[in-house]
Amino acid sequence: MVLSSVLGFPRIGANREVKKAVEAYWAGKLSAEDLIKAAADVKKSSWTSLKERGVDLIPSGEFSLYDHVLDHSAAFNAIPKRYQGLGLSALDVFFAMGRGRQADGVDVPACEMKKWFDSNYHFVVPELSEETDFKLLYNKVLAEYKEAKEIGVVTRPVVLGPISYLVLGKAAKEASPDFQPISLLPKILPVYKQLLSELKAAGAESVQIDEPILVLDKGAELDKQYAFAYAELAPVSPKIMLTTYFNRLDSNINFIAKLPVAGLHIDLVRAPQQLGEVLAAIKSTPIVISLGVVSGRNIWKADFAVAIKFAQTAIAALGADRVIVATSSSLLHTPVTLASEKKLTEQQRDWFSFALEKAAEVATIAAVLSGSQDPKVSAALEANKVSIAKRREFESTSDDAVRKRVAAITPDMYDRKSPFAVRKEVQAKHLNLPRFPTTTIGSFPQTKEIRTARAKLGKGEISEAEYDEFIKKEIELVVKFQEKVGLDLLVHGEPERNDMVQYFGEQLTGFVFTQNAWVQSYGSRYVRPPIIVSDVSRPTPMTVKWSSYAQSVSSKPMKGMLSGPVTILNWSFPRDDVPRKLQSQQLALALRDEVLDLEKAGISAIQVDEPAIREGLPLRRSDWDEYLQWAVDTFKLSTAGVTDATQTHSHFCYSDFGDIFPSIQRLDADVISIEFSKSDMKLLHTFKQYGYSNQIGPGVYDIHSPRIPSEAEIIERLKTTLAIIPDHLMFINPDCGLKTRGWKETEASLANLVAAARWARANA
Repeated sequence: MVLSSVLGFPRIGANREVKKAVEAYWAGKLSAEDLIKAAADVKKSSWTSLKERGVDLIPSGEFSLYDHVLDHSAAFNAIPKRYQGLGLSALDVFFAMGRGRQADGVDVPACEMKKWFDSNYHFVVPELSEETDFKLLYNKVLAEYKEAKEIGVVTRPVVLGPISYLVLGKAAKEASPDFQPISLLPKILPVYKQLLSELKAAGAESVQIDEPILVLDKGAELDKQYAFAYAELAPVSPKIMLTTYFNRLDSNINFIAKLPVAGLHIDLVRAPQQLGEVLAAIKSTPIVISLGVVSGRNIWKADFAVAIKFAQTAIAALGADRVIVATSSSLLHTPVTLASEKKLTEQQRDWFSFALEKAAEVATIAAVLSGSQDPKVSAALEANKVSIAKRREFESTSDDAVRKRVAAITPDMYDRKSPFAVRKEVQAKHLNLPRFPTTTIGSFPQTKEIRTARAKLGKGEISEAEYDEFIKKEIELVVKFQEKVGLDLLVHGEPERNDMVQYFGEQLTGFVFTQNAWVQSYGSRYVRPPIIVSDVSRPTPMTVKWSSYAQSVSSKPMKGMLSGPVTILNWSFPRDDVPRKLQSQQLALALRDEVLDLEKAGISAIQVDEPAIREGLPLRRSDWDEYLQWAVDTFKLSTAGVTDATQTHSHFCYSDFGDIFPSIQRLDADVISIEFSKSDMKLLHTFKQYGYSNQIGPGVYDIHSPRIPSEAEIIERLKTTLAIIPDHLMFINPDCGLKTRGWKETEASLANLVAAARWARANA
């Protein structure tokens, strides 16, 4: 019999119950007890829903109020010293690590965040050193296993594996210069053994241990560590399902096949080519294979015929009892349920599958493979065949004008008219900015009033004209504040934008939008990715109206704000029938038109944000060159048409750029702004290694935390930065946009930023 499995489930709640409860707790409007109850209700709903859909192996333990890696650090006592001894509850220490805390005499910044592999999910980076004292403060995984069991749902607990956890960590400031987190493996294994033995004692038959590091090149260097670790864990643990996702194992399968694990999960959605090699490697072992045949990263219906063919290949090699069909990864990256969508057309609804629907898909595929005679299974199989055929028919159509325009792209369209040194002089005269010019990344606080006005417009309670007048007043407020506080290069604040990707998608052809398809980005920050369903073009200007209005109410230069082609692509659910390169080229041509229209309207600085360019980098180095070529080219295609006098900007956040820095240089943006404040300024070493000829704005404070940085704190960061970056190349700005912050903290933080810039002009 072939079993079905889901590797993880969205933890936000069908109606964003977790976000609402967490933010109410932060605001002091909800008790810790009521927060825990709200979380318990969401978990219960998830478990029972998966059981109702016929899933055999239901996950538990992967739920989090903020981030699952942060949960792991907190449970294992990997808590940096700055959060200890503050008189905070364990829950408040947990949240302080995730978002910082500045209240009741406590002032601590947040831990660093990074992107989870090549997804738009952010995890909180563990800070580790020789002094880290691992111990199991509480067994969260066990508690949730028991919680599910109490309501009659038997689950398979999920644990982040020891080697992936350590490799994802970073050396704390107090660590010795040559310290490597993986050196802590002998210290952390006893804690894992305790956790796993307690699960076994509680009756857990199997456990899912996630080791996604195995799909990276660095996994090949860790064969001895894996052999050592799993030889220690296997004897005391429930049966181990070693779980990988997002890419292929390549040669790592050779040592994985020798590990004492009961099963191995592989991702066949992202890496279908690995099946044959994996089957050959494990055929002579007792290892069960879990096949990720339903996407955990996209929202398209699975093609049952393709999934069944993969599974039949595995069954022919191993036998049905050694095959499980599963989601490719956790469903964390997908919305909860299609049932919440009331405005999609019948045709559109038939294309998509969200988390609960994917769970049903997995169960159906397993039932077919197990020879089920249930008429409902047969009907689902036939319905899927019809749906896929209809979608393929729709996908076969294309916009001839868009395709011809892409085909007509020429090499000269990627390059500015003059080199940066020439442009810099022209822009200096045109913009007349001071030394250490100050600016922001684009967005200002999205207040309750803004959200209410947008909702009223959507419900038809106010007219378009009334909404426009409201937005104009909000823009004036933001512009006048920037003038008052002393910023140099202004922005309009983006009050009209619901999201930096959705806003553009709504004005481009080829996109479909949802009402409630929320996905967690980090903490309580959820996004509603648009869905690319066909060829993309720009019917009319998208941002010119508001940027022009902002410029009309200020004599200071205004910066136009756009999201870049790679970011719009990566932060949408993309098509799976055409290459990502083609989709990015279409987006780039649409943005090129917008950039040129902004320039014609008198906007002299234009920012095209690409925070997702590093995120989209393939996980295997051998795949990098092709991606970086088209990713950088499409950014350049969108920006290179302007004159020398127009200053182009781009923004990047929460990424390791050291390994792709030559590609960042090749973007040839006049100014780049990069997150620095939470990464211990480590990117400075990259700049020191490679040098950087264009201008740069290192983020001087963390906007994802409600903390207000002091003027002295910002000055210290500037001093560190100026040791490497020449003063004539430096802008001063926050880490990222201010959309999620409140006005009070924004005003105070920017006042301190401007004061620090004045110090720099006088002293540097």
